[in-house]
Amino acid sequence: MLQKVWVSSPGSRALQEPNSHRQGKKRCWKCRFVRTIIQHPCRRHAPKRSRKERMLRKIQICLCFCFVSGILYEISLLSSCVFSYLPMAQQYLTPEQVLNLGKSIIFLETTERLEPPPLVSCSVESAARIYQDRPIILFMRGLNNETALDMNTSYAAFSLLSSMKNVFLFPLQMETVFQETPLLQWYNQVVPEQEKNWVHVSSDASRLALIWKYGGIYMDTDVISIRPIPQQSFLAAQKSRFSSNGIFGFPARHKFIWDCMENFVLKYNGNIWGNQGPFLMTRMLKTLCNLTDFQGTEDHSCQNISFLNPQRFYPIPYPAWSRYYQVWDKSPNFNHSYALHLWNFMNRNRKVVVAGSNTLAENLYKTYCPSTYEDLIQNAKHRDLPDPEEVE
Repeated sequence: MLQKVWVSSPGSRALQEPNSHRQGKKRCWKCRFVRTIIQHPCRRHAPKRSRKERMLRKIQICLCFCFVSGILYEISLLSSCVFSYLPMAQQYLTPEQVLNLGKSIIFLETTERLEPPPLVSCSVESAARIYQDRPIILFMRGLNNETALDMNTSYAAFSLLSSMKNVFLFPLQMETVFQETPLLQWYNQVVPEQEKNWVHVSSDASRLALIWKYGGIYMDTDVISIRPIPQQSFLAAQKSRFSSNGIFGFPARHKFIWDCMENFVLKYNGNIWGNQGPFLMTRMLKTLCNLTDFQGTEDHSCQNISFLNPQRFYPIPYPAWSRYYQVWDKSPNFNHSYALHLWNFMNRNRKVVVAGSNTLAENLYKTYCPSTYEDLIQNAKHRDLPDPEEVE
């Protein structure tokens, strides 16, 4: 797709100059431009060309303009300017092209569902609002190349997320993701139907491979972003001396992530929940440094890896997860947090955000994912409307 390129003209300035100089300056400007583009000499008193030569010259200039336009468009895709073309150009970009932009925020949906529930939608939307200059990618296992879902789909949340200029929804193709990593051999040998925790294990593996290949930040789909994370290489402490794998960030090809993938395969046990997740991150971090308890809100650092205080993402620990769905006399400000993990695994989808309930979770939706919250209200209104057949 080619974009128009506007070249400024000296004509406006020439209007203010005497007529005797205007034509000469204009001709000289054209000469310099043509010499630069097609390396063809332009003499001030050149003999008059034939019609065929003039036509050929115009074609050469047009082709050069097209070439320059293509170069400028490609450059724009390698910068934050890419988002000015979206959502129009969204559907034409491949995962590889978007991931290569760098600094992506990556989410994974390893179930087959195609309709993101409100918490997933809120997580992605909040990240898109906090990190407006970065690609936000939701990889979905249920999507494939034949799945025709776009902004006009009947899936409300899918349509909502697709309309955000820096959000991308892509199929999760694990065999492709695991290429050139230690995880490929494991993936070719494992039998998903025989795995007790396949949804979680496959997610644990995919996030490691994606961050190692492309860098950026991985977030679980129950993490609500509230302010940017300043660190580039970090792990999130769930509690003192214990790391989460629900949110972490590293540059591409970081040795720590490669070591984690090798340990994933070496110590694989799919029957133990978290063995390839938080327990993996914790045991690998312990090989690098001596973990100590956190004091106050300070972060720890180990060999250029920041081990972030539990207050950064887990100010409400997992035993108290239900407090997110309770009414608080005074809502906490979370001044020391970058994002909030809502512990959906503990919730088992039993508690949901209800419009008008004034719970902490509802207030978070209102503040950090207002479009999701508005959609939630609209859906609640539709449910409350009486069935026309019943009215009759």
